[in-house]
Amino acid sequence: MRKISFGSISSFFSLSSLWFWVVLNFTLLIWIGIQSLKTTRELFSSPLSLPSIPQWKNYIDAWGVSGFGDAAFNTVVLSTTCSALVVIFSAPAAYVLARSKARSAEGLTSYFALGAAIPFQTIVVPLVAVSVWLQMSMNHVFGWWDSRITLGVFYVALSLPFSVFLLTGYFRSLPGELEEAAMLDGASPLRAFWEVMMPVARPALTTVFLLTFVGLWNETLLVLLLVPDPELRTLPASLLNLYNTMQFTSNWGGLFAGVVILVFPIVAIYIWVGRRITEGMTSGIGK
Repeated sequence: MRKISFGSISSFFSLSSLWFWVVLNFTLLIWIGIQSLKTTRELFSSPLSLPSIPQWKNYIDAWGVSGFGDAAFNTVVLSTTCSALVVIFSAPAAYVLARSKARSAEGLTSYFALGAAIPFQTIVVPLVAVSVWLQMSMNHVFGWWDSRITLGVFYVALSLPFSVFLLTGYFRSLPGELEEAAMLDGASPLRAFWEVMMPVARPALTTVFLLTFVGLWNETLLVLLLVPDPELRTLPASLLNLYNTMQFTSNWGGLFAGVVILVFPIVAIYIWVGRRITEGMTSGIGK
């Protein structure tokens, strides 16, 4: 008779719990998509049924009432630009930390790890104070300032610790012979980094870009604190505005349509490149 070990039972329950969580979340996403095509009466009278007539007008209402057009533009530009800047700044820093023989390199890497672990709520007040000072200073010097620039600066700064920590582990996993071979061929250290190491590290760089992009796409609190003008805010903040509006109009189908506009693009991106994200995060483990 075959003996069943505790480890196999534990693995079975862990895998079952994971699949249950995946199925539950996908079921919830599908349900939200169905609700976005219903009238308010259908939504409350038959929440588990399909819509009798798909109400595509809900998406038009959600897009127009809450200013989702401007918000989508702000979100795409900020998320893409800041994610690219995070990769540009974190890659050289991580490479230097990974290849440095100095004793301080390990300590600096630990500081980046600690920076990634600091709860965001603990630094909200200093961030708001700095943003007010920056707004006043730039207005005094240039006579103009856009609060989205301040938001982007903080986005990049707050995303750097985790990105540097992740890329440091990845660069340490790469053999040093790659740079040595490039330098023997006459390449400078900067050229070896740019033309040899950066292409090799593309999986990790892609992971950093996508993780940062997803995080910034969903970020809400910092937008509400630093961007007072509703027309300059991003999609999550506009969704809150839509929620407040739909409470008075009772267009709950439009609210679900707003959730779809915000959430589904990120879900689609993760399904498309999820394997690359996982590979990039696990490549440097243990190095």
